Amino acid sequence: MDQDVLPGLDGAAVPGAGARSGGKASGAKASGGRAAGTGAGETGGVPVARTLPVARVALDLQPAHLDQPYDYLVPASMDDDAQPGVRVKVRFGRQEVGGFVLSRLAESDHEGRLVPLKRVVSAERVLTAQVLELCRAVAARYGGTLADVLRLAVPPRHARVEQETVPPPGRAGEDGGEGADGPAGDWSTDPGGTGTSAWAPYQGGQAFLRRVLGGDAPRAVWSALPGVDDTRPAGAGTAETAGTPVPRWATAVGAAVAACVAGGRGALVVVPDARDVVRVRAALDAAGIPAGPGGHVRLIADDGPAPRYRAYLAVLRGHAPVVVGTRAAMFAPVRDLGLVVLWGDGEETLAEPHAPYPHARDVLALRAAQAGAAFLLGAPGRTVQAQALLASGWARELAPARDTLRARTPRVRALTSVELAREGAAAAARLPSVAWRAAREALGHGPVLVQVPRGGYLPVVACARCRTAARCEACHGPLGLPRADASPQCTWCGRMAGGWSCAGCGWTGLRSVRVGSARTAEELGRAFPGVPVRLSAASAPSGVLDTVPGEPALVVATPGAEPVARGGYTAVLLLDAAVMSGGTHLAAGTDALGRWLAAAALARPDGQVLLVGDGAPGPSQALVRWDPGGFAARELDERAALRLPPAVRVAAVTGDRDAVAAVVERVGLTGENVLGPVEVDDPSPAPARRGGATTPKADRAAPAAAAEALDVARPVRTVLRVPLDQGDELARRLRASMAVRSARRERGTARARMDPEEML
Repeated sequence: MDQDVLPGLDGAAVPGAGARSGGKASGAKASGGRAAGTGAGETGGVPVARTLPVARVALDLQPAHLDQPYDYLVPASMDDDAQPGVRVKVRFGRQEVGGFVLSRLAESDHEGRLVPLKRVVSAERVLTAQVLELCRAVAARYGGTLADVLRLAVPPRHARVEQETVPPPGRAGEDGGEGADGPAGDWSTDPGGTGTSAWAPYQGGQAFLRRVLGGDAPRAVWSALPGVDDTRPAGAGTAETAGTPVPRWATAVGAAVAACVAGGRGALVVVPDARDVVRVRAALDAAGIPAGPGGHVRLIADDGPAPRYRAYLAVLRGHAPVVVGTRAAMFAPVRDLGLVVLWGDGEETLAEPHAPYPHARDVLALRAAQAGAAFLLGAPGRTVQAQALLASGWARELAPARDTLRARTPRVRALTSVELAREGAAAAARLPSVAWRAAREALGHGPVLVQVPRGGYLPVVACARCRTAARCEACHGPLGLPRADASPQCTWCGRMAGGWSCAGCGWTGLRSVRVGSARTAEELGRAFPGVPVRLSAASAPSGVLDTVPGEPALVVATPGAEPVARGGYTAVLLLDAAVMSGGTHLAAGTDALGRWLAAAALARPDGQVLLVGDGAPGPSQALVRWDPGGFAARELDERAALRLPPAVRVAAVTGDRDAVAAVVERVGLTGENVLGPVEVDDPSPAPARRGGATTPKADRAAPAAAAEALDVARPVRTVLRVPLDQGDELARRLRASMAVRSARRERGTARARMDPEEML
C-alpha cells in the first residue's frame, strides 16, 4: 500500500471538483453540455462583468440529486466582491438560495441562458481552497453531499463580528496575554528544553518533535503516560486557564504545537470537550503560545454564533497560527498547516451527528494527507481504528518503554468475584470491604476518585416482586427514580408514573436495577462519615467539575466528567465493571478500557486503582497490564477474521422495508456483501453526552413493544460490506442511489450512512 494514502482512501473520487451536467433549475443552470457565450456584456438589462463573467456556485440545497455546481452570471456591480470563497444569494426556481462561489470562469459550459447572481452576502472569503478540497474529500468518503459538509465546515455569518477590525483574542472578552511577539520556545538553540523533556519518555518522541520542527510530516499514534503536571507557576496563563492543573498529555500536546510554530507553521488541536480545551490552552500558555493575536484561539460551537465566528475569522485572516477546539474546529482554515492533533478519538462527541456523519479522526487524517502536515493521534486507551492506522503502516507508534510505564503508572488490581471469593457473601457487595479499606487508607493522604458508569439516582428500576423491568405506559421507555423521595419517571418522555403497577404481577413496589452517580454519592457519604463527597456529572446540581483540591475527599464522577485533582488522586475506584464493559456493540471492550484508563491516569504514580466487579476479561486484563495497544491489536485481528470494520468498509441503510430494498438494489452488491434486512428498534438513537447521565449504546434503542403497541411497521436495516480498497466506490454508488431516490421522490423513508457508529 502507498504509505501516503490513508487506509481505505486509495484512489478516492472527489465529486463536485468539476462541472457536471444536470437539468434545468428555473433560471439557474447546471454546468455541462456545449459551450455558450455570455451575451453582449449584459443580461436582462444588467451589465455583466467584463472579465471572468461566470461564477460557479455551490448551493445550499438539501436534495441529493441537486448536489452539483451551478453557473451564474456576475453583474458588473458585483465584480470586485464576487470572488471565490464568498457567500452569495441566487435565484433557484422560485426561491432565493444561499451558496459559495467556487470559481470565476471566462465562459460557461452550459448550453442555455444564465441568470445573474442575486447579491453578494459578504465580501469575506470564508471558504478557502484548502477547506473546499477537504470538504469534497469528506463528502466522497462518507457518500454525502458537498452542501452538507460545507454546512459543517463554515460557521453561520455574524455581520457585526465581520465589521470588527481589531484582531480578536482567544475568547470573546478575554485579555490575550502576550501578543504576536510572545515567545514560542527557542527550539533551535534549546533542543533539550521543557518541550522535548515532555516527549523524552516516549520511544521516538523526541525524533517526532525534531521532524515537526524541521517541517516534515510524521504521522503517529500515541499512548500517553498518566499523571498531572503541577509545575506551572501560580496565576500563570489567562483568566480562564490560570490555576488549571494540566494533565501530562496536554503538556506534551503543547510541546508538539510549540515545535510546529517554531518551525514557522500552524497547528490544529481537536479534543472531545470544552474542559479539555481549557487544559490544552493552559499547556499552550506554559509553552509560550498565549491566547490572542500571534498565539492561539479557541473555536467551540457551544460558545455561540458570535464567538465562534470571531475565532473562525481570526484564523482565516492569519491573526492566530494555532486553533484549539472541539469537533467544530476540525475544518478551521489554519494557514500553512503543519500539525493536526486529535486527543481521545474514542469519545462519542467527536462523531458528527449531522449528515454525512464524519468522524474527526477521519477528517483530520484526510486533512493531514492533503496539506502535507504532521498527524498526532493520542488517547488514554486505543481504538481499533487507531490500531488499524498502525497495522497498515500509515502511522507509527509513540509509546513509553515498559520499564518507564511501570515507574509512571499506579498499581492496578481487579477485584473480581474470584479474587474476593474468600470474603463469602460480602464479595457480592457493590463496594467490597477490600475496596472500602483501600479508600479509607487513601483518604488519609488525599482525594479518592470513584467512577460510576451511569448518572442520576436510580436510572433503571424494576418490579420488587417479579423483577420485570418497569416501563412507561405511554412510550414504553424505562422508568427511573430521580431522587429518593420522588415518584417514578420515564427516562424517555419524562412522564410521571406515580400510580405504576407491574403489568405482570400487579405489584407496586420497585427495586433498583442500576445505581447512578447521585445514589452512589449518597451511599458513600454514609459509609465514610465526616468525609466530604463531591459529585461531578451533567445531571448533578453543580454540573461537571473541572478541578478539585488535593485535600481528602471522595469525588464521584461519571465517565468523561472526572475532575483533575491537584497532585493526583491517591486512589481510583472503578465501580460496576460489568455494566461498563457489558455492551453488545463492537467497541464495548475498547470503550470500557479507554474510560477506565482515563480515570486511572489521574491517579498519583504511587497510588492504586481498583476495578470492582466482574468486567469482561479482555479489557479487565488489559487495564491491569496497562496495555491498550495489545488489546486493540487483538480486537483488530478478530475483526479482520470476521470481516468487520475497520478491516472492511460498511454502510447501513435504515428505514422502511421497501425504500431500503430499492436503495440497496441500485447499489448493486449481492451475496455475502449484503447483510439483512433485519428489523431494528430506532433508526436514529440520540448520542450520549460525554460526562453526563450516559446511556450505553446497547440500551439506546426503543423496545419492540413500543412499535407493536403503536401498530406501526418497524424499520429495517441492511448493511453493505466491501473490502477497504472498494470503500470509496461503495460511497459513490450509495450516494448515487440516494440521489435517484431523491429525484424520483420515492415513498417511504430511508437513511444511508457510511461507517455507522454502532459498527465501529
